[in-house]
Amino acid sequence: MKRPLVLSLVLACASPRLHPSANPLAAPAPPPAVPVDPGPTPATAIPIPTPIPTRPGRPAPITTAGNAASLASIRSEFFLGTGDLPPAPALRPQVFPERYTEVDGVLTFRGGPTRSGGATGTRHLAERRLEVAWRFKTSAGGPHWGGGAGWTGEPVVVRWPDVVRHSMPALGTRRADGNLVEVIQGSLDGNVYFLDLRTGKPTRPPIRTGNPIKGSVSLDARGWPLLFVGQGIPAARPIGLRVYSLVSGEEVFFLAGRDPAARRHWGAFDSSGLLNRETDTYLVGGENGIVYLLELHTDFDPIALSIKVAPRVVRYRFRDPRTVREGIESSLAVYRNLVFLADNSGTIQALDLATFRPAWVFEAGDDTDASLVLDEEPGGPVLYTASEVDEQGETGFARLRKLDALTGAVRWEKDVACRADHTSAHPTDAGVFATPVVGRDDLADRVVFTLSRCPERGTVLALAKADGRELWRRGLRTDAWSSPTAVRDRETGKTWLLQADRSGRLLLLDAADGAVAFTLPLDGTVEASPAVYDDIAVVGTRAGTIYGVRLR
Repeated sequence: MKRPLVLSLVLACASPRLHPSANPLAAPAPPPAVPVDPGPTPATAIPIPTPIPTRPGRPAPITTAGNAASLASIRSEFFLGTGDLPPAPALRPQVFPERYTEVDGVLTFRGGPTRSGGATGTRHLAERRLEVAWRFKTSAGGPHWGGGAGWTGEPVVVRWPDVVRHSMPALGTRRADGNLVEVIQGSLDGNVYFLDLRTGKPTRPPIRTGNPIKGSVSLDARGWPLLFVGQGIPAARPIGLRVYSLVSGEEVFFLAGRDPAARRHWGAFDSSGLLNRETDTYLVGGENGIVYLLELHTDFDPIALSIKVAPRVVRYRFRDPRTVREGIESSLAVYRNLVFLADNSGTIQALDLATFRPAWVFEAGDDTDASLVLDEEPGGPVLYTASEVDEQGETGFARLRKLDALTGAVRWEKDVACRADHTSAHPTDAGVFATPVVGRDDLADRVVFTLSRCPERGTVLALAKADGRELWRRGLRTDAWSSPTAVRDRETGKTWLLQADRSGRLLLLDAADGAVAFTLPLDGTVEASPAVYDDIAVVGTRAGTIYGVRLR
């Protein structure tokens, strides 16, 4: 039975600018106080957005045909929080561009709105082996969380545009290095580290956020020097989403996770956001159960060495009367104007950013923390999703599904028996925590899921896209939370998979049949997902080490 939902959308209170300074030699003004979202106040109702005009080169908004019954109990409202009512349309409808970024790199978890990437560039795996290229040790961190990287823990890897690289004084002499590829890694010790992909050496001082970072940081899709850092655990400072200028290294905005508008008061941000470079809007989900649209109003002046934001915060909140577990730990997926999200109760939704109304709702049956992954097929976009064994108790089924992204209808479903461990000194849930890989090129017929404790240990499972039948499975030594990452050989056209497990092993798997080609032992548990640039994969461990691993 579908659970009744109640939804509302709340606003709090002018297009981005990139310009040269009128006087590039003038001394910069003293930095203003960090803007902090004031939160919602008693609201004024605002009108429904006007339709989006389609311009050449912009994809048209897509219309959904969701099951009306899934929306029967849903109320959606629009409110303006602080400030005067803006000119119509009060909310700017959103359509994400077909190409997320023109910048060379991996700028958000799994590369972009489809959440199907994680690797960029070219490589040749002639030897079919992995080797450690470099190691970097984070601080030891606190007694409970330590350092290194946790779940999902994927770094940003970026080759900066020249004008942006020159705007960041902290790089020192590296500002002149056109070959610099920078790794930006959030850590459980509360710091964000900046490393040279080639050497693993620091490129600039770390940013100290004050709270452990579990999720994956994200970067402005325009390649501008704005870094978005979600904090995972409250510690020394209020928890929330922090936005940093990489020109000055200073915090320029703070969005509190303990939001008065939220019905859940857990303020973490494990979700890695997306920036719509056409509308200067940042989209992210919070574990407080709110989807946020930050209308940034970015002002970037690379000559004056300045970047500023003045965000207006749009909130979308929802409520399931049968549960209080509305938190969003997964990273949102987007197809044009449709946002897809899943929460801790297993409610999967499509939100239409052209109308700011929910398009359909699907009940997955249990906690869904693995990000939804999009694939565009001839018949239209589809979603791949998988759930955990959490609310079911210690035993149950992880449900792997293919959904129609326009309607929420199930194309196929596969149940896999799993067993959690809730009684030992280190309890461990079961099911799917890793985001699946949607095959391309030589793997265009399959999707690959990684399961944890199903039934006892980890399993990598390849299913046919067409009907969900099993193509191969590979058992792992222990459970696995790290997402599998596809890496394609530029010379042979063959695709391989990188898969880490919680025993501290990084495997190179043949994606055709799941055979293990190489095993690289690391120094501790791996929960984080790798990012790959050319022939270097970067992944962190719970033992406090960030590894650069060469694919040979």
